[in-house]
Amino acid sequence: MKQNLNANGTNSSVKVHAIVADGISVEVGGQTFFLPHSTFPWFRRAKIEDVFNVELVGEVGVRWDALDVDLAIDSFIHPEKYPLVAKVALRE
Repeated sequence: MKQNLNANGTNSSVKVHAIVADGISVEVGGQTFFLPHSTFPWFRRAKIEDVFNVELVGEVGVRWDALDVDLAIDSFIHPEKYPLVAKVALRE
């Protein structure tokens, strides 16, 4: 789990808790989010170690460096406000 100090001087962190068949579970700043593959397809065929290698970007973002994926934390809460604009080519 990687930790940062937020503007209030308290620790905020990000951690992937689980990878399951239909998505991943991510905790950010003590709040847990489920990111389904249907909305967040970048994790569907990713290597396990790449999904678990996550870090905070400032106070508003999360980055998976090995996957070249940067997401706004708000997109976890309100995915409808962030339509997928990049398509991911998935190989079977």
